[in-house]
Amino acid sequence: MSTARDEPPPVAEGAPPSGAPSLGVAADAAPGAAAGAAPGASGADTHTPLFLGQHLLGVARLAAVTLNGQGRVGHWNDAAADLFGIAPSQAIGRPVACVLRLPQEYRGSFEPEAFGHVWCDVCRVPRADTGELAEIGWWVYPIGRLGGPEDLAGDGGVRVLALAADMRALREDGPGLMLGDALVARPDGEARRGAGVRLLRVEPALAPPCAIDDPDDPDGFGVPGDPAPAPRALARLLTDLLPPELASTGPITARVLDLGCPAIALSLRIRLPVVPHRDDLVPAGRTALTTDALVAGAAARTGDAVLAGNTAPAGGSAIVGGLATAGGAVPCRDVVLAGGSAAAGEFVALDDVAAVGGDVAFTVSALPGGAGGGAVFPDAVFSDVAFPGGAFAGNASADTSGRPPGGSDPRPEQVLETMAVREPLSFLGEAGQQIGSSLDHLQAARTLAEVLVPRLADLAAVELLEGVVADSAPPAAVVDATTLMRRVAVVHNDEPGSWEDVVPEDEKLSLSERTPFVQAMRTGRTVHIPRVTAERAEQLSASCGRDLRALFAGRALLVVPLIARGRVLGTFKLLRKPDRPGFDGLDLAMIDELGRRAALCIDNGRLYRREVQVAQELQRSMLPDDPPEVAGARVRYRYRPAGQAAQVGGDWFDAIPLPGCRLGIVVGDVMGHGLTSAAIMGQLRTAVRTLAAEDMRPDRLLRQLDGLARRLGEGYLATCLYAVYDPIARTCHFANAGHVPPVLIAPDGDSRVLTVPAGVPIGVGGEPFETTELAVEDGAQLVLCTDGLLERRDRDIDQGLEEMRVRLAGVSRPLDGTCDALLDGLGSSPPADDVAIVVVGLDGIPAGDVASWELDPEPSMVPEARAEVAARLADWGLDGVTDTVELLVSELVTNALVHGAGLIGLRLIRGDTLLGEVYDDGQELPHLRHAEATDESGRGLQLVSHLAERWGTHRTEHGKVVWFEHTLPRASAR
Repeated sequence: MSTARDEPPPVAEGAPPSGAPSLGVAADAAPGAAAGAAPGASGADTHTPLFLGQHLLGVARLAAVTLNGQGRVGHWNDAAADLFGIAPSQAIGRPVACVLRLPQEYRGSFEPEAFGHVWCDVCRVPRADTGELAEIGWWVYPIGRLGGPEDLAGDGGVRVLALAADMRALREDGPGLMLGDALVARPDGEARRGAGVRLLRVEPALAPPCAIDDPDDPDGFGVPGDPAPAPRALARLLTDLLPPELASTGPITARVLDLGCPAIALSLRIRLPVVPHRDDLVPAGRTALTTDALVAGAAARTGDAVLAGNTAPAGGSAIVGGLATAGGAVPCRDVVLAGGSAAAGEFVALDDVAAVGGDVAFTVSALPGGAGGGAVFPDAVFSDVAFPGGAFAGNASADTSGRPPGGSDPRPEQVLETMAVREPLSFLGEAGQQIGSSLDHLQAARTLAEVLVPRLADLAAVELLEGVVADSAPPAAVVDATTLMRRVAVVHNDEPGSWEDVVPEDEKLSLSERTPFVQAMRTGRTVHIPRVTAERAEQLSASCGRDLRALFAGRALLVVPLIARGRVLGTFKLLRKPDRPGFDGLDLAMIDELGRRAALCIDNGRLYRREVQVAQELQRSMLPDDPPEVAGARVRYRYRPAGQAAQVGGDWFDAIPLPGCRLGIVVGDVMGHGLTSAAIMGQLRTAVRTLAAEDMRPDRLLRQLDGLARRLGEGYLATCLYAVYDPIARTCHFANAGHVPPVLIAPDGDSRVLTVPAGVPIGVGGEPFETTELAVEDGAQLVLCTDGLLERRDRDIDQGLEEMRVRLAGVSRPLDGTCDALLDGLGSSPPADDVAIVVVGLDGIPAGDVASWELDPEPSMVPEARAEVAARLADWGLDGVTDTVELLVSELVTNALVHGAGLIGLRLIRGDTLLGEVYDDGQELPHLRHAEATDESGRGLQLVSHLAERWGTHRTEHGKVVWFEHTLPRASAR
């Protein structure tokens, strides 16, 4: 056999590992694979059920979605349109995140570079048309990785194959059944109801891996005894799910078979009659009945026919009463057990059971200590049994002989005692694992109800405080009649639809203080009512605001509080039917333990969701909203958070207007993820803006930022790139602290990665930073980004940087087009790490819009400055602001003459506003002060503050600058 079958496929967290009795799943009439496994099953039990020498395969309606190399939907079949409420024409070509509103923690499962495994789990997804939550079972396969050895995506191929099924429909109607290539039961629920089977739990799983090219199976029809079904038959049927326009589907189906086909694991309950064993009966071996006999259209019923199959031991025969027909199920009669003699003093236990449309064939094994000649099980319960549509197949027990290896048979009492002790512990372990498999607190509550029915109750309802459900407030410390609750899950083992209208899910509740429900939450103790009388049922019904007497009357009621970390989260109530024994001491202990575990899981899910929301909100609040409007430059940016909810990172970016119409651009990335990284990012961003306002050189700014980070703590590590663009001098100054270098796109389309000193990350210390100056042309574009855009599992940063340079070369794009092209071409959807992109259009300020003068430090230069300013404003057509600007220039020049030193310079810049700057060599910065009535000075800056739109001061390398901005008429502004 192929070695691919010897290793289990990689399964995502939350998906059951393959390794238990299983059932294949198919789309409509096309089956999928052998089923996935129930947790805890041994490898020896992993198999696809066989009946009459044919593989039993489940049939379900599967939605199929494929994603191409850009993470966009390439195929969307009709089943997907029905399931998600969006037509193929509206879904194809769009990113999957825009089509499916998946929970945040599951979005990374659709990105091979971020996840890299088969994802198999259940989550709730709102429909696009109605917003109704659909319970979806997923099988998401990473088909190919871009640039890797398994690259199957190409430009329009399949990179991800996602299969989905409606788990609520499967739970209510059950899957259909195929025997080999013949459809035996449709997935419409008729076969399930006809067989009297009740489905208790349905979960997506994975089948054992198999290979098409198997040396032991050259024809691809399966190997006898092999756990996987016929691989080529499965590959042929899986092809129906793929886009018809694909040139070759072989590599994709082979990939799915190698990872494990979709399957479902089920728990069911069935009432199965058992007849005594007869000593003159021997196993019949494999029957010779063919599949055609089941689907010929005419009844294939043989009554009390003898089926020889393979050679049976002498004197033995097997009697089968009633075989299935193509039109429906034929009731079993005269069914005789095959599988071993049951001597006096022994009773039989069901092992392998297979039913088709209502007929039953099974084997038995002898267990010590029972009624002579066999026993009848009037209400047998089977757990973790793979159930295909109107049939069931599986193992009710593993090795039940009770015989120790190499030893003698134990006493019957020892076997029963061992089983009695192990069963509750095994149930608690498996139930706890299922409840804790999801980080969604509502899904954990739903799973709690599912594991309780029917093992411990006939109906389970979980009700949580409204604040816990909406996560709008911490759990309540005090519960009273004003406390609002919501019913989040209801599970029962009656016929579907029996109680959905009486106790609907998602109903808000306000309960009376005297009810056992509020009593349990206030006292923290379980309330047990062994039998609810008619009078008590009426009281409970009145307190709930609806007629629930039929639900409560005559039943055993148990109300268990959900308490975690000393806070009440809600309750769950359990009901048992009148014909079932009440809750005993062992039941109460198991339910109490499950309640504690479930409460902790629900609270952990709530806290996880709260932390994610806080981190995301903190991150959003600390990132810039809209790009600033500055003269001579245009700024656009994009930010895309990590796909995994827990991967909120510390990427930040900013564009900071600086004096002299210059622009500061910063991009940084705090090392790590989570709430701490987001908080550090906010602190560093604030520090950069504060330091940039001091008009420092880029290297000095990074040195100050590094010192601040080291003073704040050892964990403050980040990369950072800081650039300053001067649109008048047409230069860029860069300083780098271990960040990705920028890319410059020339006006002619030539692109290059700028050579910027690498530097060490912020917070390391010990190394100086350098400033690099670069002349730039008008019309160029400067692109800065974080490593989340460039780095993936199959591509390092240098490769990603070169690919970005190549993509940016050539055709000139608008700034928004450049951002979108980078995200679509390089970014994954959703990304494994945060992605930040800043694109700056370097337009420059025309020389005709700038006027500058060197003034002698003499009193006579004040009127000269006023005259020069008036003449230039007249040339610019700004006569309407001449008087005000002359007064502002006069006050600043006079201030520089009186309080400054050295040479004095004056510059006017016309842009969206009029900027005036006065330079001098003095080091003392002027500041506003209150002037008394008798003071002869101190009113000049007050006048400037009153007349100018904005004004300020900053130091230079040789002195200081005092500047003002004055608004311009709209027609005169650039």
